[in-house]
Amino acid sequence: MGRLPGLAKANLVILGGFGVLLCALLAPAWRHNPDLTHGWFMPVIFLLLLREARQEGPARYLRRGRGPAALVALLALSGLVVLSAAGLYAAAVDWTNALVEFLLASAFSLFLGAALAEAAGEGQRLIPWNWSAWVAIGLWPLSAPIPPGIYTRLTLALQLWISTGVMDALQLLGVAAHREGNIIELATTRVGVEEACSGVRSLVSCVFVALFFSASLVRRPWARVVVIAVAAPLALGMNFLRSLALTLLANDGVSIAGFWHDATGFAVLLITGALLAGLALVLEDPGAQPGPARAAPLPGPGAAGTAAAAILAAALGLAALLVVVFELNTHPALRKDAPAPDLAALLPEAPAGWAASPLLNFDRFKSLLETDLLAQRNYEHGRGPGAVDISFYLAYWRPGQAPVSLVEEHTPDACWPGAGWLPQPAWRPDPATSVSGRSLAPVESRLFLNQEAPRYVWFWHLYAGRRIPYHNPYSAGELLRLAWHYGFRHNGDQMFICVSSNRPWNEIAGEPVVRAFFARMEPLGL
Repeated sequence: MGRLPGLAKANLVILGGFGVLLCALLAPAWRHNPDLTHGWFMPVIFLLLLREARQEGPARYLRRGRGPAALVALLALSGLVVLSAAGLYAAAVDWTNALVEFLLASAFSLFLGAALAEAAGEGQRLIPWNWSAWVAIGLWPLSAPIPPGIYTRLTLALQLWISTGVMDALQLLGVAAHREGNIIELATTRVGVEEACSGVRSLVSCVFVALFFSASLVRRPWARVVVIAVAAPLALGMNFLRSLALTLLANDGVSIAGFWHDATGFAVLLITGALLAGLALVLEDPGAQPGPARAAPLPGPGAAGTAAAAILAAALGLAALLVVVFELNTHPALRKDAPAPDLAALLPEAPAGWAASPLLNFDRFKSLLETDLLAQRNYEHGRGPGAVDISFYLAYWRPGQAPVSLVEEHTPDACWPGAGWLPQPAWRPDPATSVSGRSLAPVESRLFLNQEAPRYVWFWHLYAGRRIPYHNPYSAGELLRLAWHYGFRHNGDQMFICVSSNRPWNEIAGEPVVRAFFARMEPLGL
């Protein structure tokens, strides 16, 4: 760096600082989210690919002129826009929200792209403008959580595809089975294709690895296309074989929870990675020569090169200022010191003529949800076709106990299909608007079917006492309106409230148990 201009050095230092901050922010997601385990390798892979770009890749550089400066300005401006959006979303739903983390990683990639456009100028020639450098920059968003709306849709589609394919394979093998949604009924047990088995983990990891191999092991463009194109089908196919194998083991009486589930998951990742590496090595031309040696830069960066460095420096300075402003003006939530509510006390006793019973053993969900404050109760009235069935489910997280994105990942949209309930996307929402003449906070409503039995679901996710919207896809505009209306808050407590019934809202809103429940929920934000 000794011969680099002062502005170029400053840009690299600021970008390095941004990279450290981003890694610190994403570290909890890398630690807790199995889909993002590969993120731990991202900083090393980034540096390795930059080295590959300099020493092995084609030595292509941007010609002097206004073009590189204009490209730097475009990429830097885009980065500022995305960073500003991430800060506003963080004001509504915390910095650990999956959408916020994805936007921050995308903004970092855009700033890195601007820095590459500056560094690849003929007057500097620090890093060539080639595939390895582009992949090094583009992999950062793949190391961040997938935005919730996209994640839910992708997971649900893969769950249905896997369960349908496994059922077809079982029929070909002569195994007696019956499928309801994502649940496969065998002769002696039931197997559910849950969220973790959908294949999202292997899909994201496989695409990540394919891009890395395309930039480090392959030189010819067509071979790179083949490696990348094969990644997704290979990941999905291997995950299908894993699900089929687990189902056959379960049919033979083997307990597939724990060891077999985890062992086959890691095996799929290792095998797909090895197959992609083997394919890349086979497609690579053994006689291919490394890229030409990097020529010395032309004397001086020139006026355009100096302008590009100045534009990037100004954008990075403004980005640093935005981060500081958002952080300093994000105050502790108003409910930060509020005691945890007694969830069991919020569930009313059964009125006369009703029977009440708790549902589920929550012990197996506590580690997954990262909270021990869970409660659920089911209420039944009558028998036969006219029976009414209503359930209330509550979960609570203390301030800072869990990221917002973790709660978002376990909504009915993501979890109910794994229990055999098929969502009905064409159903017109049945909003829970009022109880006893009192308007409720806007609600998310869904309809699921299991063996033709309907289940109407209404849920709210409260952060620091205010609702987080879950429009499909999750509404970024609504999050911005929340930030504008409520101001900047963070470290808030979270509460998830879910009501479900075999009857639509207009048939249960007047029931005494519903009125009693929402009377107790009013002080908490509903």
